[in-house]
Amino acid sequence: MYKKLGIAIIHGMGNQKQDFADEMIVLIKNKFAQKLECIISDPSSYLVFQPIQWSSVFEEREDKLYKNVVLANDLDFKGLRKFTIQYVGDVIAYQQVETSRQNYERVHELIGKHLNIISSKAGNDVPLCVISHSLGSVIASNYFYDLQYKRNSVSCIVNESSPLEKGQTLTLFYSLGTALPLWSLRYHNFNRPINIPSRELQQYYPGLKGEWINFYDKDDVLGYPLRDVDQTYRDAVTEDRQVNIGGLLTSWNPFCHTGYFKDMVVIEEIVDGLVRTWKQVNNMEKN
Repeated sequence: MYKKLGIAIIHGMGNQKQDFADEMIVLIKNKFAQKLECIISDPSSYLVFQPIQWSSVFEEREDKLYKNVVLANDLDFKGLRKFTIQYVGDVIAYQQVETSRQNYERVHELIGKHLNIISSKAGNDVPLCVISHSLGSVIASNYFYDLQYKRNSVSCIVNESSPLEKGQTLTLFYSLGTALPLWSLRYHNFNRPINIPSRELQQYYPGLKGEWINFYDKDDVLGYPLRDVDQTYRDAVTEDRQVNIGGLLTSWNPFCHTGYFKDMVVIEEIVDGLVRTWKQVNNMEKN
């Protein structure tokens, strides 16, 4: 029996449909199968995907705000105001506050529940890959930061006996169009990035190498390189990978921000990391 890999996909700003990651999952499965079909049968069955639709936490209140304030007062630029509420509103709503059980905790509890699903389907100790876009990268970074540095105050873990849910098997991290460098402006010292791979990974998979690859497009005003934030991020992030995202109408302007999930350069790089990791944990490095 071969080990599986758990893959969490976390979307960015704005209200997202439940199928937001469907196309990316198909692309990853197909490429993964192409690279391993000569070694095993049905390779993609060893990948356990779990899209995390965190926007559901804010969606109802954002819709209510739009109806009660924008529509009720017949404000101008309704479409732009709806966009602002859904996108800028997500950023504001997610901010951590002093009292407990606010949006920050609610989003993290949702992530914890989804990691529990991965753990239940794939195994408590399988390597974990996280793919996150835009604000989702900030959320993912905060989530694992709390696990790694504030363990005693974290209550989002469903199964305490699962190393995966505790972030201990976090191996691969792919940030797509991240605004994380902007978060450095909130702190006087922004020099404590998450550990990729986790420091505990070697307890479960000695010699297994992880990676943090950050993808950005120069035309994406919401996506930034990470390694230039400071020396700690230069040490933590494996690579800032510049890519050209989007099609004919979007590849040259800020609208490219929405195209990372289906870009084949991004997909290929992620699949290479998954294949390498799967081979290592299943002792097939030379195959």
